[in-house]
Amino acid sequence: MTEKSSGKQRKGPPHGVRADGRPRRASFSRKSLRPLENDAEDGALLYGWHAVSEALANPRRAFRTLLATENAARRLSEVFHNLPIAPTLVRPDEIDRRVGADAVHQGLLLHAESLPALTVEDLARDSFILVLDQITDPHNVGAIVRTACAFGVDAILTTARHSPAATGVLAKSASGGLEHVPFVTVRNLAGALQTLSERGFLCIGLDSEGAEPLADIPVRRPLALVLGAEGKGLRQLTRERCNVLARLDVPGKIKSLNVSNAAAIALYAVTSRLGAPTA
Repeated sequence: MTEKSSGKQRKGPPHGVRADGRPRRASFSRKSLRPLENDAEDGALLYGWHAVSEALANPRRAFRTLLATENAARRLSEVFHNLPIAPTLVRPDEIDRRVGADAVHQGLLLHAESLPALTVEDLARDSFILVLDQITDPHNVGAIVRTACAFGVDAILTTARHSPAATGVLAKSASGGLEHVPFVTVRNLAGALQTLSERGFLCIGLDSEGAEPLADIPVRRPLALVLGAEGKGLRQLTRERCNVLARLDVPGKIKSLNVSNAAAIALYAVTSRLGAPTA
């Protein structure tokens, strides 16, 4: 049975307005949100403005879900005329619950497909790449990716094991660099270095006991700069597969550097002498 209208006007404030005249806060539905507990192993979780906005601007990315606070969604709409995925509005604590209260997510959490990794054979003949030998700290790797992007590195080569996934903390630390510096993932690092040498790459390993300062070594393309983990440094077989071992000479009393800082100094020292690629 259909209820007849009484013809009376609805009493009270208009829709969307409080009784005191202030606008109502927008309500958020949680029904459209699904648990993301296993997403770190399935695709990539990207949070923070730079990581998310660079991913959204990358035509090679595919997307699953985008969670955004009202302010963040408004900011996205001001930058992107056509977002590739519609955001689901949430409160900030909804994102906190997924990435941790200490994560600086800036109101954005994007679940995207992982970018495809390259192979050694995909590298151009005049490439300049970084090789990471079991650097496992995602903060360090992310910082290295960000610096590599700034210095125009063509790719980063890592192993499938003993390397952090390109998601979460690493992606946030990379500050959007993941969208511009592709990864080459290999099973055996020593074998990959051998292949690089056979393809004409000059493989320079950074080692505190290197025979020569990096600044004194002639550099050319194609070039692979090899970095080892903090404390352990380069593994023995990795050292043997490098064409030359070089050290960073610093004038201060503290000679040891964080690996991401060492990468930045080495990249500056190399790129200032390397020249632009031919293509």
